[in-house]
Amino acid sequence: MLIFMTGFSVWNVLIMRKALNSPIVGAEDLLILALVVIVALSVSLGARTGAHIEIEVLKPHMSAGFAKWSMIFVKSLGAALLFVMAWRLWHSGQSAVRFGETTQQLLISFEPFYYLLAISAALYASVLALDIWQLLRFGKVVSLKVGGESL
Repeated sequence: MLIFMTGFSVWNVLIMRKALNSPIVGAEDLLILALVVIVALSVSLGARTGAHIEIEVLKPHMSAGFAKWSMIFVKSLGAALLFVMAWRLWHSGQSAVRFGETTQQLLISFEPFYYLLAISAALYASVLALDIWQLLRFGKVVSLKVGGESL
């Protein structure tokens, strides 16, 4: 998807727009939808590999038990929020066609993209549930290692 976005942007801006003075109609629509797909596919993986930023300023000043249970609380709150987001995104996908939610130029329906984002949010919530299970069972979260190193 990143290769498509890079190549398509270069082709549209440098060749079609600047050289030929004829930009591709709907190029922005395709690039925005490609970005939605990238975000939907990468959020859960980023959470599982530990790529998301965590600010642990207070953790050194907490007891181990309090740090563990505060992390469980925060992850539980996040999972609940993400399940609500998944439910509302799925509902928005069901009503996208009825309300005419489409891209501006090509009129591509947002329906499948709402569904993709809903599945992504639900998957992220399940990653948080797995983190909670690891905290309860082992006392720490083990990140997924990609390419032999933790991200």
